[in-house]
Amino acid sequence: MGESNSFKVEGQARLSGAITPQGAKNEALQIISAVLLSSEKITLSNVPDILDVRRLIDLVKGLGVITRKTGPNSYEFEARDIDLDYLASDEYQNNAKRIRGSVMLLGPMIARFGKAYMPKPGGDKIGRRRIDTHLNGFHKLGADFKFDQERDSYYLGGKNLKGSYILMDEISVTGTANIVMAASLIQGETVIYNAACEPYLQQLCRMLNRMGAKIEGIGSNRLTITGVSELGGTSHEIMPDFIEIGSFIGLAAMTQSEITITGAGKADLGIIPGVFNNLGIDLKWSGQDLIVPQQDLYEIHSFIDGSILTVYDAPWPGFTPDLISIILVVCTQAKGSVLIHQKMFESRLFFVDKLIDMGAQIILCDPHRATVIGLERNQRLRAIEMTSPDIRAGVSLLIAALSAQGTSVIHNIQQIDRGYERIDERLNALGANIERVNL
Repeated sequence: MGESNSFKVEGQARLSGAITPQGAKNEALQIISAVLLSSEKITLSNVPDILDVRRLIDLVKGLGVITRKTGPNSYEFEARDIDLDYLASDEYQNNAKRIRGSVMLLGPMIARFGKAYMPKPGGDKIGRRRIDTHLNGFHKLGADFKFDQERDSYYLGGKNLKGSYILMDEISVTGTANIVMAASLIQGETVIYNAACEPYLQQLCRMLNRMGAKIEGIGSNRLTITGVSELGGTSHEIMPDFIEIGSFIGLAAMTQSEITITGAGKADLGIIPGVFNNLGIDLKWSGQDLIVPQQDLYEIHSFIDGSILTVYDAPWPGFTPDLISIILVVCTQAKGSVLIHQKMFESRLFFVDKLIDMGAQIILCDPHRATVIGLERNQRLRAIEMTSPDIRAGVSLLIAALSAQGTSVIHNIQQIDRGYERIDERLNALGANIERVNL
């Protein structure tokens, strides 16, 4: 990626052509963590080449996992000999802090080796993201945990873990994944109720079953896992990233472009297409390819009783919180008004100040709610210099900049690179003009 830390973005872009979504970031972080559950070879394909994934691969390499990169987006892993002492090293602790996905190494480590260490995780600054759900789940399985205040890290231990009934206090995707991975390899039956059921998690469960696990209830909020003594190898293809698919739909709408999203995977998009339809955005399917036609204007629907449309996030199969930022940007040029309600994270709407600076009409009601009054394309957003606060806001600002009048500069693009693979190169191939610069 070089040393460049900013994007210079030429506005009023008109894009056209086909783009293939990357492998799902959130699934990849779960799947790479799961390689620690087996000593046999696990082959992964469609792995996104993004910063968070590279960091997690470096972490498992450091633990002693034999790692071979067999193609641009494919790997082989063998977790035969694991260096448990490395878990407690300063190097591991410092590297694990930089990626929130490292929390999912806890489940495989404690199930297979009886102990695990983890620093307080990093990641996006989008509000409080506690890990109590993970730790409470492990505790129900018989693990002990201690918090080392001096090192700001957690230690988990448990040699004789047993299956248990776990009613999760929140519908946590990573929390569910962590407990599923641990329960797969310990004695007895574990029932997880109020489990997350995102497609990422369904993919993980199917992969574990191919490795020899016994998981029932996949796709529901009640999972039953019967522990086995060991898991074998397998091969697994990561699904297309539906967050990136939603981002491309929003990009096409904002820039009045026709874009074909190839291999979008209709079955795994849930209500995402319907939410964009409610904003007046047309979508067409050709097999598994999703076509976003060029539209000069899109009009936000109102509810049947005539009241203002509300778009809010909810656990799957509700609308994913990762696309709320994209929806908000798209509404700035729509005809009509909408209330955006970000329920799950309290700091994710704070990037709207940049959009207001660009000329958008947005009222930030509180940390969770914003009202957007669409400009109906009567005036374009204007280019500004801005900084990306998190992955999804970063791409939302990139979309805003591509539609704006003038040339914008976006700093802190490392946040975007954490979740989107070569986004500048791939959009430039459609006709965008995004340049990496060092400012």
